[in-house]
Amino acid sequence: MSDSAPSGPALADSRLALPRLALSRLALPRLALPERPRVLRSRRVILPDGERPAAVHVEAGRITAVTVLTEAPAGVPVTDLGDLVLMPGVVDSHVHVNEPGRTEWEGFATATRAAAAGGVTTIIDMPLNAIPPTTSLAALEAKRAAAAGQIAVDVGFWGGIIGADTRRQRDLAALHDAGVFGFKAFLAPSGVEEFPHVSMDVLAAAVGHTARMGALTVVHAESPTVLAAAPPVVGRAFASWLASRPPAAEKRAVAGLAALSAATGARLHVLHLSAADALDDVLAARVEGLPLSVETCPHYLTFTAEEVPDGATVFKCAPPIRGRTNQDRLWDALAEGLFAGVVTDHSPSTPAVRQIDTGDFAAAWGGIASVQIGLPAVWTGARARGHSLADVVRWMCTGPADLAGLRAKGRIAVGADADLVVLDPDASFVVEPAMLHHRHPLTPYAGRSLTGLVQATYLRGVRADGNRPPRGRLLAR
Repeated sequence: MSDSAPSGPALADSRLALPRLALSRLALPRLALPERPRVLRSRRVILPDGERPAAVHVEAGRITAVTVLTEAPAGVPVTDLGDLVLMPGVVDSHVHVNEPGRTEWEGFATATRAAAAGGVTTIIDMPLNAIPPTTSLAALEAKRAAAAGQIAVDVGFWGGIIGADTRRQRDLAALHDAGVFGFKAFLAPSGVEEFPHVSMDVLAAAVGHTARMGALTVVHAESPTVLAAAPPVVGRAFASWLASRPPAAEKRAVAGLAALSAATGARLHVLHLSAADALDDVLAARVEGLPLSVETCPHYLTFTAEEVPDGATVFKCAPPIRGRTNQDRLWDALAEGLFAGVVTDHSPSTPAVRQIDTGDFAAAWGGIASVQIGLPAVWTGARARGHSLADVVRWMCTGPADLAGLRAKGRIAVGADADLVVLDPDASFVVEPAMLHHRHPLTPYAGRSLTGLVQATYLRGVRADGNRPPRGRLLAR
């Protein structure tokens, strides 16, 4: 399920079928910046110790020095960004690319072009909704073959947990040896039959195995028992979808994961948390010193249930977008450092699968497509609440990189990859579907004004914005 919901028949790319604005109306002001800068200097560089004036030196794809603003070797060209922000590339550890098998929904070329256009320099692909899912070494090899030569940013992979028998344990070991960044499991139905959910008992058996390998296990945490007792979703009413996924489903599942972490010492991570009620168990686990972490998503921080129109299935995701008071509590938890990161859970699909024409929440596939606009969406909300860009970098760059063990990503520091973003933090724009690079330009952000315009994205020191030739690399843990 994009963490999603029931799927439908596949359709061809809908780009030409959807209304688009003329490109001249979509032009956004951008600077002429070099393809391969040697030194980038700005009065606003986001460093691990905060924002300050600095010059960032790049050679052979790495950051070789961070110096005071005026220092540069003689004869080396310097690109002066003035008051534009220089920040590390965003690391999005929760992206559904869907290729191979459901490439008509999304693929490596389109997903990574969208990522690059939005300042994302690294993604980690979820093990579903591709066919086959990434639950075996052969499936991982198929994913890597499909991605080769297409990717505009660096790409890593999660493996999947769909059982704990001897064969599945061998698959987990082979995937771990091949360099996946950890393993994903669903406690509730995933929405695709080839990736079944597991019971807490089965997850415990699998986690015993992943813990011995030192691997991270990431979990879609909703209790199937609570979901089964909730009222079924009916028709076009968003309130019906919301009632069908109550906060108690997340709270019970997160409590169960905390207990599992306490019993096994395993590293567990709660994906896309939307219910603030469940944060009490996360906090208690942290106080006890348990290795339990949690993430949330831009859409939970941007939209509220009160503003979602009936029939607007582009807002459907699981867990769902909840009310305004709940959103305030998520922002408070971010400020308190409870979240390991903010990641998109990017999960596009076709207009037919999304039930765009019917607006039927019961039949629509769920998932929010936002890898290109997650950074400005979060900055817009953070700025309005008094947070800094240094906070946003911690949530969207350093935090997800640390979660995945990518120490050369998500930070501007000597020795790190020169994955850099030039951001105009004060420029506002209206999201138009025609400016989006992902395969189907369906998004709940359409028509929304956001602040924070990505002027340039650099991948290992070379421009990597949306339409440039792909030069991303496949990553292994």
